[in-house]
Amino acid sequence: MKLYAESVARFQGGSPYIYPLYGLGELPQGFARLSAVYGGTYMLNKPECKVEFDDEGKVRGVTSEGETAKGKKVVCDPSYVPEKVKKVGKVFRAIAIMSHPIPNTAESHSVQIIIPQKQLGRRSDMYVFCCSYSHNVASKGKFIAFVSAQAESDNPEAELKPGIDLLGPVDELFFDTYDRYEPTNDPSSDNCFISTSYDATTHFESTVMDVLSLYTKITGKVHF
Repeated sequence: MKLYAESVARFQGGSPYIYPLYGLGELPQGFARLSAVYGGTYMLNKPECKVEFDDEGKVRGVTSEGETAKGKKVVCDPSYVPEKVKKVGKVFRAIAIMSHPIPNTAESHSVQIIIPQKQLGRRSDMYVFCCSYSHNVASKGKFIAFVSAQAESDNPEAELKPGIDLLGPVDELFFDTYDRYEPTNDPSSDNCFISTSYDATTHFESTVMDVLSLYTKITGKVHF
């Protein structure tokens, strides 16, 4: 609640959340521009990237299409180094395309709903997020909603039903399942800094905390 109240006061837009126009893809694009300002090099659309290690087990760069970009440190997600991570769970996600906002949300074009685990008889919360054409992420008049939860069964349709029922009529509905991984390596030994997989949350608080943790491990500085 403290973080919620501080965020509402900080952004002064009636909401504690901020969301980029044109979707989350704008975040790495913004990083690319900032990286270029400080002399960084961006290599786009490189297939089959492989993290390379020297004889002492320390990273020496990333190879793709026979070319190696050398570096003393590598920051990556679990998919690049499967031998240095472990599976810690699974996430179910439903993606809905709609022609209306979520009912009973004051016709809001941006909605964040967290359904408490006790209300659902689950071991973890369920998350519902909705954005719309007003954010330039959908065609005119269309809304996109996500319902996600940590998997506690083998049936995503049944498990996500409480969240899907909140959406009202749906034009199209898709389901996605993915595994979650956490690093098992010691980055102080191999200079390979691995993020954790995205969890079921839709507000990115856990992702931000993971990024801040990586920042401290890489730089030795604590960012507040």
